This record gives sequence, C-alpha cells and structure tokens, in this order.
Amino acid sequence: MQLVVARVGRAHGIKGEVTVEVRTDEPELRLGPGAVLLTDPASAGPLTIETGRVHSGRLLLRFEGVRDRTAAEALRNVLLIAEVDPTEMPEEEDEYYDHQLIDLDVVLADGTEIGVITEISHLPSQDLFIVERPDGTELMIPFVGEIVTEIDLEEQRAVIDPPPGLIDDRAEVVSTRDDGPAESGEETTA
Repeated sequence: MQLVVARVGRAHGIKGEVTVEVRTDEPELRLGPGAVLLTDPASAGPLTIETGRVHSGRLLLRFEGVRDRTAAEALRNVLLIAEVDPTEMPEEEDEYYDHQLIDLDVVLADGTEIGVITEISHLPSQDLFIVERPDGTELMIPFVGEIVTEIDLEEQRAVIDPPPGLIDDRAEVVSTRDDGPAESGEETTA
C-alpha cells in the first residue's frame, strides 16, 4: 500500500536541500537516510534520502543526485510516497493509519448509523473524519477521544458520542440570560 508521507517545499541553501511538509506521525521511520520514496508526479522519482536534519523547526532533506538549488527547486510540491505493508500497525496502541480508518462505518453507541468515513483531514489542531451520510451529505467529526469513543477495526466501525448539534441541527441552546419580565425598580427600554 502506498501512503503520502511528505510534500517537498522550497529549496534551502545552495547544496540541494529542501524543506518538507511532513504528513506522517513517524518521520524518523519513513523519512530517514536511505529511505527510497516514490513520487507524485512519478517522473520526479523515485528519490532516495541521503541526509535529513531539523533546522528552525522544519525538516530538511537532501536526496541522492540532487546537488544544487536549481535541482532542489525543481522538486517543489512533489509528493513523497512510502510503500507500506497494509497489515503494519502504528507503534502506539491508540494510533491508526488513514487507510485503516477510511470506509469505517460511523455509529452511535446505540448502533444508530451515521455514515461512512471517506476522508481524514489533518489540521494543525486536530484531525477530522469526513463522513458521508446515507443521504449523500458530508459531516465533519473531530477525531478526539471525547467524541470518537471507540475504533473497532475488526468490526470496521467507529463509535461516536457527539455533542448536541454536531450531527444534527437540533442543538441544545443553554442561555444564562433571564428572559422574564424586569424586576420592579429596573428600567426597561423599548
């Protein structure tokens, strides 16, 4: 199975290094020296990582055969793709690869069907499940423990406990404002 693990950014310096936007939770495993990565577009690769280092919070890579800024800049926006065994599991117990979550049924604790996960959106603050409902509409569900209470890969389902308003328009509105008549002695304006 092929997974996108990074996107090449701009050239860094004059010796062929590039910045990369990491798209994997395991960069040390997927983006280490000696790793051979496929590319999208395919004509740019495959690329073998020669060196890697962190500079000012960004990962910098140098690929074999890429020796100057011009060659590095030609790789800008290329996607780096790793070949991964589909049965491989992440190191942490509560972590999942995107391909394991795509097509899971999303249900409430009582078994009510909500839809099917069609995409995982990785945002800076959290990940989102993009869920297609039976009527064809899409729903976004934050992938956080308070909402996604269980991932069952054997049963191919994700159990959720959504807060009011997340999956329907019937949100509970709680107001601290007193809508009753004004107490005597208070001014009212019309």
